[in-house]
Amino acid sequence: MLAKQSPNPAQHLNGSEILVQALVRNRVDLLFGYPGGAVLPVYDSFYTDSFANILTRHEQGAVHAAEGYAKTTGKTGVVCVTSGPGASNAMTGIADAMLDSVPLVVLTGQVATSVIGTNAFQELDIISMTKAITKANFQPKRVEDLAAILDQAFAIAQSGRKGPVVVDLPKDVMSAYLDSEQTSSKQATKSATPLAPQQKAMLAEILQGLQQASKPLILVGAGVSAAGATEVFRQFLNQWQVPVVSTLLGLGTVPSDDPNFLGMGGMHGTYAANMALHECNFLLNIGARFDDRLVPNPKLFAQDAVIAHIDVDPRQIGRIVPTRYGVTGDAKTALDYLVQAPAPKAATSAWQHLLTLRKTQHPYSYRKSQQQLKPQEVIEAVGRITHGDAIVTTDVGQHQMWAAQYYPYQHPKQLITSGGLGTMGFGIPAAIGAKIANPQKTVVLFVGDGGFQMTSEELEVLTNEHLVIKIILLNNKTLGMVRQWQDEFYQHRRSQTVFSHQPNFADLAHAYGIGYSRLTKGCQLDETLTEIFAKPESTLIQVDIPSDEQVYPMIAPGHANNDMMGLDQ
Repeated sequence: MLAKQSPNPAQHLNGSEILVQALVRNRVDLLFGYPGGAVLPVYDSFYTDSFANILTRHEQGAVHAAEGYAKTTGKTGVVCVTSGPGASNAMTGIADAMLDSVPLVVLTGQVATSVIGTNAFQELDIISMTKAITKANFQPKRVEDLAAILDQAFAIAQSGRKGPVVVDLPKDVMSAYLDSEQTSSKQATKSATPLAPQQKAMLAEILQGLQQASKPLILVGAGVSAAGATEVFRQFLNQWQVPVVSTLLGLGTVPSDDPNFLGMGGMHGTYAANMALHECNFLLNIGARFDDRLVPNPKLFAQDAVIAHIDVDPRQIGRIVPTRYGVTGDAKTALDYLVQAPAPKAATSAWQHLLTLRKTQHPYSYRKSQQQLKPQEVIEAVGRITHGDAIVTTDVGQHQMWAAQYYPYQHPKQLITSGGLGTMGFGIPAAIGAKIANPQKTVVLFVGDGGFQMTSEELEVLTNEHLVIKIILLNNKTLGMVRQWQDEFYQHRRSQTVFSHQPNFADLAHAYGIGYSRLTKGCQLDETLTEIFAKPESTLIQVDIPSDEQVYPMIAPGHANNDMMGLDQ
């Protein structure tokens, strides 16, 4: 349907219609949201066919869905919610996007400017509340300022280290009219910033250090795929033949079967990856933050290594780990320069031999059960039947780490998960956003029984929007990761982490109009999953797994990367 027309469409537009123009101008093709009183003028303007408008069932779900869309496409996710509780419900998703550098523009409703500050109905000072969890936030007080602010919000979300921007929209501003000649805004032309001479000199020193090192290592983070630099990174890796370790959010940047790939590093990373991080003598970090899940103890991290760090965010360089060579800049710009340099002749060193041996002798492992399916074998089977090509979304917890460990990632932007904030409830709405953005791709969600119940209302969106997602519910009847920490560090005192009662998940699936299946130990796993995945319907696939299954290996907080628990599993 066409947008509702203003009384004099040839000369006037109201703030809400200016908003629609700005969304179209910034190439928005869909948004997620939930209407309310303060955004009635806005939702009236959304009565349009200019873009898709997806109604989620909760505001937190709307933001996570926008994250799933943005993480898989690199585009800016857009959300619109009402004032007060609508805006506050969205804050968890906004914080999640901030920590994972996800570009979002979140439009929040606000009471009229004449009553701001009076504790009016559904009024919150969302500008103050979101200051710490956004790249920027705005509250236009005049309709004349609206177009420029909106264009600035989209530019900020995508510039530098990407992230969320909030635009708080007073109701009277969105209803006010303005001459159409005054509604246009000049958009800044995006262009890559060329490398400065000092940056080129630093990159040359990095290459020299990489070539001279006897134990070189590359760490790849999500910043590489965010910069659209995956192909040039793979070219650089092929030229230099240096071992490489990934962060959780960097998985897929290097195919899991690449000979140089040692796996994920950090708290639940591979033995080979963590030993390489501990023993290397030259470490080149491209696009990772050195967060505490990768570096449990900075004082014990890579003690013999010269550290080089390329990152778009200058605040990350030297913040956690002392850095000799720090280059602030876009990963693609830096890598485009690095691949032009002549690479050394390929030679297999003793260091590479050692890492390959460790990779072969100490892969991820688990003990199979005669009574129950293990989560690891289910994830391996999903990897086989999807040929490592599915978009994998997860919630947060043990299943998230098993999915990171056992799915054979091949592509960037393939693993959609909550990294920095670790938000339970992320999985279902993020899978929705990923599927809408990638309708031809297989989207599979791995979720635990705890996180599933936090946003299960979003299952209604699957039916309403005719989406096909396969949901693997790994049910251990506990809050698995919290329970694991209680067992490891709190003498098995399982305080409020065991579910004495659960819903009937089959009935729940049927209530929302999606398919249901249950996998048990006796089934032919690959054949059963292949049959389920072939059906053109969303399906909840329940797998009851052992309640005491642990995620190993594991590095305890404050320990060095070479100090891993559970290597004999």
